[in-house]
Amino acid sequence: MGLDIAQLGQPILRQQTVPVPVDEIAAPAFQQFLRAMRETLIAAKGAGLAAPQVFSNRRVFLAAVLPPLTADGDPEIETFINPRLVGVSEERAEAWEGCLSFPELLVVVARPLAVRMEYVNDQGEPCVIDLSEFPARVVQHEYDHLEGILTLDRAKSSKHIIKASEIDAYLGKEEQGAKPEGESTSL
Repeated sequence: MGLDIAQLGQPILRQQTVPVPVDEIAAPAFQQFLRAMRETLIAAKGAGLAAPQVFSNRRVFLAAVLPPLTADGDPEIETFINPRLVGVSEERAEAWEGCLSFPELLVVVARPLAVRMEYVNDQGEPCVIDLSEFPARVVQHEYDHLEGILTLDRAKSSKHIIKASEIDAYLGKEEQGAKPEGESTSL
């Protein structure tokens, strides 16, 4: 059973989440919620999905960041319950990010290239994970959702927000050296 995805403007996306009690993790209702989140993420073809995006204030997100089980497979989806960012690299990079809660927009976001996160998995086991590059970006994006922060909040200016349908034209202009006025960063 897929869940509805909250869209830009819905208040749940701006609220901070509450921790999941450890004794609730094994409960059938919570495990069913996690299965529904996974189905929703897969159906939406996203890289991550946070509980606020499916109208829940629980401190949990899913992210496709673990190495695939087979060489030709998609990344495995990990469950992050009560996550904490405990380390970030000083080195940062900018990249376009999309969001299932406003798929018509892309936003340039600067983020640390590497992170260390502590969390509890869907089996109730404490975990620590070190991620870099795209997987690090995914977990930071989803972690922001738990704090009520959207990529739009991280844009330097409105010039760093574009309609997804216009990205090819934008990148084509960039390759020809015709960056939009005021654009000073390398994507």
